[in-house]
Amino acid sequence: MAPGVGDGPGSSTGPEGSPEPPERRDGEAYIRFQEGSRLLDSGNSHAAVVALERARDLEPEKGSIREALARAYFRSRRVEAARAEFEKVLELDPVNDYAHFGLGMCLLRKGDRAGARGHLKMATIMRPDDEAYQEALRQASA
Repeated sequence: MAPGVGDGPGSSTGPEGSPEPPERRDGEAYIRFQEGSRLLDSGNSHAAVVALERARDLEPEKGSIREALARAYFRSRRVEAARAEFEKVLELDPVNDYAHFGLGMCLLRKGDRAGARGHLKMATIMRPDDEAYQEALRQASA
């Protein structure tokens, strides 16, 4: 079916146009999340975006879906879209160390070293043994 009116969160319908039960949407979101995660892990970030956007549209308040989508956007060089998703993850879960790291990396890529440092420091404080976090903080501080 082509995209159009009614596409988006809560617009799924079952047989004969009846509203789709919430458990069906949850199951579909999980299937799309798993598919997107598998594609992301295999290096196919562009295809992962498609699956993960569908999962996000079905379950917009799931931080795990949004974090995976942010990663897929970042790997696809869609930095502004990644930034928006990482920001939403932090709205949902302010102590998500990876979201702070991802947002810091987006800001660093856009040249906002000061903004990047704040988020990268937070990620490093939360996970002091993570080498990737420490290296990113060093880059932002250079």
